[in-house]
Amino acid sequence: MKIHEYQAKQLLKDAGVPIPTSLLAGSADEAVAHFDALGGGVAVVKAQVHAGGRGKGGGVKVVRSKQECKSEAERILANPLITPQTGPEGVTVKKLLVEQATDIAHEYYVAIVLDRASQLPVLMASTEGGMEIEEVAAKTPEKIIKTFIDPDRGLLPYQVRKIGYLLGLKNEQVKAAGPTLKGLAKVYLDKDCSLAEINPWVRTADGNMIALDAKMNFDDNALFRLKDIAELRDEAEEDPGELRAGQAGLSYVKLDGTIGCLVNGAGLAMSTMDIIKYHGGEPANFLDVGGGANAEQVTEAFRIILSDPTVKAVLVNIFGGIMKCDTIATAIMTAFKEVGVKVPLVCRLEGTNVELGRKMLSESGLPIITASDLTDAAKRVVEAA
Repeated sequence: MKIHEYQAKQLLKDAGVPIPTSLLAGSADEAVAHFDALGGGVAVVKAQVHAGGRGKGGGVKVVRSKQECKSEAERILANPLITPQTGPEGVTVKKLLVEQATDIAHEYYVAIVLDRASQLPVLMASTEGGMEIEEVAAKTPEKIIKTFIDPDRGLLPYQVRKIGYLLGLKNEQVKAAGPTLKGLAKVYLDKDCSLAEINPWVRTADGNMIALDAKMNFDDNALFRLKDIAELRDEAEEDPGELRAGQAGLSYVKLDGTIGCLVNGAGLAMSTMDIIKYHGGEPANFLDVGGGANAEQVTEAFRIILSDPTVKAVLVNIFGGIMKCDTIATAIMTAFKEVGVKVPLVCRLEGTNVELGRKMLSESGLPIITASDLTDAAKRVVEAA
């Protein structure tokens, strides 16, 4: 689950991280009122959406007067914000953060993610803040500092000092960096984050260290015990299909292709998408119904896939392990009739009772194309699309 910048900053502030003074606005007039409340000097108007690259898309603007503030706020709210992460259609901006400008001496990067190799959270920091960390990692990996965090002990004082000195900070600056590093680690561990990022993390002209922007993602599987975090969810920022799938217990991610995929098991779903691409097609989605999917879930999966107008054909790839193939076949036929599938449907079954399942589909009288194996299924669905 993702949250907005202003929400992430509030979590950081509660953990003792210094942040700029800012106010949330829902209209241009409200933005102007906040500009005045912040002193009427230099401020920054920032679009609040779940996509990165807002500055490149014109969603972050420095303003120096009420007129400029109103003009930029009206422009951002009136037009879709297009960034490298939104796609060409862009996203609608409904909220703005009006923030007091900061006198920046240097920009840094700091974030915590899970390192799967060590099975520990890793804190990454760099002197190259304000830019995409992927670019830094690709071109100058030596500029990324890493330290691993023990989840039981948290980020230790000696680690804070080490990171500060490796970033080139001086004595008092290292001391000023402490609250941010410790607070970021506390939020990451206490709130079950999958990502906690500050970029840029800035050193001001007077030596203070301030979190100028923040991004946080959370483990969906932990939300049942984090009611305060779950309440921060903004469903308007999420793909309707993905939201609907989550409510049905399905894993769904919208993609840009034309071939819908209904698969049980994440690994099998990835392989299915790979082989579709190998044979010249493009998957329209990732959809994992899970090993114990029932007829209701399969039916809802079909509804979600077919609600996408770009889908020209559907590939069902099921391995009958926990659930037998004849049960899956029954669910597919029921879903086909209830949903009213109007695009070519290719079905590949394998596993327990596979012959019975295939027979049921072939004798159903429904226009379902059965495939002998995954390669055959991929070729058939690419041809049908």
